[in-house]
Amino acid sequence: MAKRDEPEPVEMAISPETVSVIITLARQYDLGEEVMDPDAEEEEVSDIDEVEGAGAGHEDVLAEELREAIEDLNDDEVVDLIALAWVGRGDFDRDGWEEARALARERHRRHSADYLMGMPTLADYLEEGLAALGHAYEPP
Repeated sequence: MAKRDEPEPVEMAISPETVSVIITLARQYDLGEEVMDPDAEEEEVSDIDEVEGAGAGHEDVLAEELREAIEDLNDDEVVDLIALAWVGRGDFDRDGWEEARALARERHRRHSADYLMGMPTLADYLEEGLAALGHAYEPP
């Protein structure tokens, strides 16, 4: 609920909760953080080549998780995610939301995940976009 002096949050086709999940995945992907499974047992690795290979595979897993989260969205949600990133990047502001959406819809193609994942600070852009539209990032 918005405060009296704050405008109402802008309506989006994608929920702020879904955007928050994507922000978290994008941060992990950008930082190369490990997503630890608390139920998994640690494995001892004695060979340095195995350690290096594990790191590369981990980055692939993070990329795949982020890609799947984006590709699982419907077209309207992907369009809003792209427009949200543009708002967060400063290409559009709150008043230009509908224009951003229209342009994102015009440019949205099957490779939207690649486009979004190619933004070096995607998580920051999405978080800033949410804030500009009156929503908050809430880590899942």
